Amino acid sequence: MAINPNDPKVEIARRTRRSFMVLGGGAVAGLAGWAALNRRGAEGDIPPALRSILGFNERVVRGALYSNDHLVRTYPESAIGNIKVNADYGLDDDIEDADWRLAVTPYGSSQPSARLTMADLRALPRVEEIIDFKCVEGWSTVTKFTGARLSDFTAKFAPGSEKAECVGMKTPNEEYYVGLDMPSALHPQTLLAYEMNGKPLEPGHGAPLRLAIPVKYGIKNIKRIGSIEYTDTRPADYWAEQGYDWYAGL
Repeated sequence: MAINPNDPKVEIARRTRRSFMVLGGGAVAGLAGWAALNRRGAEGDIPPALRSILGFNERVVRGALYSNDHLVRTYPESAIGNIKVNADYGLDDDIEDADWRLAVTPYGSSQPSARLTMADLRALPRVEEIIDFKCVEGWSTVTKFTGARLSDFTAKFAPGSEKAECVGMKTPNEEYYVGLDMPSALHPQTLLAYEMNGKPLEPGHGAPLRLAIPVKYGIKNIKRIGSIEYTDTRPADYWAEQGYDWYAGL
């Protein structure tokens, strides 16, 4: 029996086959794209295709927008809030201030050159700032931090380390650790803080010494710093290993 090409049923069948082929091709392309995006790379945290996007964002911020002349907004005392204790990574062990030491490994060294006390830190110029502490989860709290600029610390206890590419910091038990790019570390508002809201740090907020770096999200503001190392190799970072952006800049 001859097929009438004008029969509506014939046209419906033709369109159905065409739609099936288009959808099938789209599905194959989608699966291939998904596989490419999720292909694991050397870092093992974020697939290279997605990691490259984060790297691009970092280069834009560092190259076009970021400089030490760009300061984050500061606030009056009346704006200060009560920052919550959001995590206790690396704070499991009790530690007395008198027993605490900060190991410093300068650029080019393989071993710490000094183990500092809080008296050493307090001897540096005292700086106060009231900034908006921002968490990657979306909340923020205006907070007052007091301490020494990391740039002053570096010049005093690790001179010449300013030419390193990165800074790595760890808690005394090494359970929590962050990596920082040197421009952010030497930013004039980056502090090694020993007071918060006019009082000595409490254990949950990182006593006796924590990082306050307002050009980064809170995941970079390591509590209870036990060691600082200057290096050209990008240091390990706890949350970057969980899939977050290593740079984590605002």
